[in-house]
Amino acid sequence: MTLRFGAFIPPFHSLDEDPTTAFWRDLDLIEWLDVLGIDEAWVGEHHSGGWSTVSSPELFLAAAAERTRRIKLGTGVVSLPYHHPLTTANRIVQLDHQSGGRAMFGMGAGVSPADAHMMGIAAGDQRRMMAESLDALVQLLTGDEPVTVKTDWFELREARLHLRPYTKPCFDMAVASAGSERGMRLAGRYGLTSLTFAGRPGMEEPPLARLWAAAEDEAAKYGKTVDRSKWRVAICVHIAETREEALSQVQDGMARWFREYVRDTVGAQAKLPEGREAEVAVETRTAIIGSVDDAIEAIQRMLDESGGFGTLLVNTQDWATREQTKRSYELLARYVAPHFTGALESRRTSQQWVSERRNDFAAQAREAARQSSSSR
Repeated sequence: MTLRFGAFIPPFHSLDEDPTTAFWRDLDLIEWLDVLGIDEAWVGEHHSGGWSTVSSPELFLAAAAERTRRIKLGTGVVSLPYHHPLTTANRIVQLDHQSGGRAMFGMGAGVSPADAHMMGIAAGDQRRMMAESLDALVQLLTGDEPVTVKTDWFELREARLHLRPYTKPCFDMAVASAGSERGMRLAGRYGLTSLTFAGRPGMEEPPLARLWAAAEDEAAKYGKTVDRSKWRVAICVHIAETREEALSQVQDGMARWFREYVRDTVGAQAKLPEGREAEVAVETRTAIIGSVDDAIEAIQRMLDESGGFGTLLVNTQDWATREQTKRSYELLARYVAPHFTGALESRRTSQQWVSERRNDFAAQAREAARQSSSSR
């Protein structure tokens, strides 16, 4: 199974940065990923908290589609309880057409209690509402028959899409899983792919192998199958020429993000020792920060321990400078990804073949030169 690489971009930016400029920087980053040959990029939805101002990932990704050529673009994620299923489906289908078949549909229940509160949604209802919406969306996007369903928060009356997906039979649909079995089982129930967070600094490393087993178990119950090659796993990654440089580049930004967003804004019950945030994230395997060799080793460990997955998503945080972040992705594309994609194998085979015969080839060249000289 060939590993693909992508970016998960929440995106989070500190409160002292101009938000309009932040939009431009995120679009610029996706353009750079397209140039590098990164396979896909996912952008999230947030409505409160100040750190992420992308409230419509579809709108943002439509702009990204106009600036790129080949990279696939996914909603990471649309919070289903906040939207009517029919309009949600129509927006993604439109993005699929406008991007020429590069759209991916990531779905979640919504992780911010503040977002739900402002919309009058009880936090305890979000997962039920997501499951109800997902059931309707699968019917709308993959079925041909009109859909009629009524819940306590939306109704569909003989609903059908007036525009089918550009991607045949349908674009990838991924259910988010923040380290628990709930999202994995929901994906398995419908035979969909999963977008799993493998680690976030300050939190425990989730058991990837067990999570995948949950998806397979649920799929079997409903007569479905799930495909490891379509499983996306996200983790924070920052690469520099040396481990020391990488840690130094992200330390201050990570500490600020953890203090001002994770702790003081959302109040997450997570802990990182002050002044050692980056080091501890590496030690607890909730982030990959280091050299090219460090990244290759950490990714291989994740693949071995999980049993394998199809795409590694870099959970992109605004910890380093813009230039350092772009350089990190360049190192990923040039030196880390080829280790897993097999792109180096034919060149190495060719080099070895020539090297093993170099004495013969050198002798042939000398003989050709001698013959040319003697014939003058």
